[in-house]
Amino acid sequence: MEDLFGSAAPYYARYRPTYGQAVIEHLARALGADSRVLDLGCGPGTIAIPLAGRVKMVLAMDPAEEMLAEGRRLAADIPNIMWIRGDSTMLRALPPFDHAVMGRSFHWMDRRTVLAELDELLPPGGVVALVGPARLSGEPWQPSAQPWQPVERRVCEDFDLEISAAANCYHATEEHHHDILATSPFSDLECRTFRRRLVWDVEGLVGLQLSYSYSSPAVLGDRLHAFVEALRKALLADSPTGRWEQKLMTDVLVARRRGALPSC
Repeated sequence: MEDLFGSAAPYYARYRPTYGQAVIEHLARALGADSRVLDLGCGPGTIAIPLAGRVKMVLAMDPAEEMLAEGRRLAADIPNIMWIRGDSTMLRALPPFDHAVMGRSFHWMDRRTVLAELDELLPPGGVVALVGPARLSGEPWQPSAQPWQPVERRVCEDFDLEISAAANCYHATEEHHHDILATSPFSDLECRTFRRRLVWDVEGLVGLQLSYSYSSPAVLGDRLHAFVEALRKALLADSPTGRWEQKLMTDVLVARRRGALPSC
């Protein structure tokens, strides 16, 4: 993960969309104000930073030091976040926590092993909460096609970037998070979908592209400048106004053990 995302950290922090206030408030209600929450695969604090003002403590864990550095910078005045370098194989070395939250990081993990370990570590009322792109009802998860994605794909293919594998948010088993949770100790699921509208400009989409693992500055190397210029040119040819609208749908899965009472 450090190799994949380390060089992307500044772009990730600046250009990846936040999850929005409604998502964070929903998480906070599910977790409780007096809770210690693990944000596993926290990146630059996309969840950890806004959640910290609504819970007792956030343990923000990520394998990439560059991501943690961005988080520390953005949260310099927030005292109740503990930034920890590590990954999902190091859960037993952490201080005690009441709940675990994961964003897009979960699909990079050995998900069943992580859930089994969280079952041993979380208290009886502990929650596993997942935040990520919505799955349409009755359909396997696929991100909604955005208007700029055909342009992005053409440019990435011109630069021989492996977009197809990286863009797939399934694990290697191609099972959605819903299905993994349903057969895990945390099989009591509540799902809420949140909708937002975003408007992107050229610089925003270029920065977003550089935040992805398959097109990060480290992957591009000395082709970075050429890639950025090619992407800018292609985007403006696609939309001379330099504006694209995104309809963003986010699922929040709150998973408890069967028969467990809410902790808040």
